[in-house]
Amino acid sequence: MACRGCSKSGLGLLSRRSATTCSLEARISFSHPANTRLVSSSSARPTTVVSSSKQQQPRNQRQPGTINASRSLHTPPTKETGSEPKEGSPVVGNLAKILKAAVGGKTNTYAIYGLTQNWAKLCAGQADYTISKEDRKAEKVKTTEEGEEVGTSKGGVWHDEFHLLPTFSTWSQVGMLHMYLLAVRFRALDKESHEKWQKQLVDHFFHEAEAKMDLVHDMTSSSLRQRYLKDLFVQWRGVILAYDEGLVKGDAVLASAVWRNLFKAREDVDLRVLAAVVAWMRRCLRALDRTDDADLPFVVGELFAARKPSLMLPAVDEWSGLVEGFGGQNATTEGGVTGSEETPGKKTTSRFT
Repeated sequence: MACRGCSKSGLGLLSRRSATTCSLEARISFSHPANTRLVSSSSARPTTVVSSSKQQQPRNQRQPGTINASRSLHTPPTKETGSEPKEGSPVVGNLAKILKAAVGGKTNTYAIYGLTQNWAKLCAGQADYTISKEDRKAEKVKTTEEGEEVGTSKGGVWHDEFHLLPTFSTWSQVGMLHMYLLAVRFRALDKESHEKWQKQLVDHFFHEAEAKMDLVHDMTSSSLRQRYLKDLFVQWRGVILAYDEGLVKGDAVLASAVWRNLFKAREDVDLRVLAAVVAWMRRCLRALDRTDDADLPFVVGELFAARKPSLMLPAVDEWSGLVEGFGGQNATTEGGVTGSEETPGKKTTSRFT
């Protein structure tokens, strides 16, 4: 049931928490109470850009002007720090050299902006979906019991093999899961580089999220999109804390965090799938740990494409058989659920955990 404000604005599919407020769990749903208790809201900051005119002015005389940006969570570099790399730029032609300079002391904003933009699109494409304009115009868009719109999957393991619904909630949680793995790898850099890489990655992903709200869910109101983005940012902070706790305390805690976020704490979740996701996270982190900084742009795409979570299912089945053979004793390793490359009982060390 929709409130009057949403009904008038064409968002009649939105459900509500009470008789007077609209729920953030409808249409695009990403509310997870288990994590929101760990975080606090963050307000968006205004974007500062450099004003320009037809007549070129000396650089030291240019005065920045503040605008009310429609994407306040997405802050592209200004003229002083660099701009979005265009086709034919050094980022495309000599990627390895620029990245080596970026992570080796002299931070190159072109490299950071361009690479994190590609990685954000890669994360956003893992569980992609769409909703046709014909279905929306004919009011044939399917919804869940909570009122969340269900689209048409563009394929992928998360929809086809793990049977997650093609919704905004699934899309955002899968995207943030991949983004988290990269954020953990950034921690191996120095503090300044780590903050810059993670900030640009998060900014680009939230740009993708706002585009998804606008183009797929027909959410034309900028103020309403900003409300959802702020709530999604709180979700992102909760994801970091929940998964960090799992990396430190072990696979049971990590599986619980994945269950709450990715699977919405469903009681009918397939435990094999849950274990496979945890094992896949450990395997990806280990692969990123072994990757040199300058090799990251050549490894990340291949890593997410080749190391599908479903490939861990045979290892999970094999380990489950060993557990049953030991009479159901707890036979998990200290380093996490692993495949044939790990030695059972041997503690693994990493600079990330």
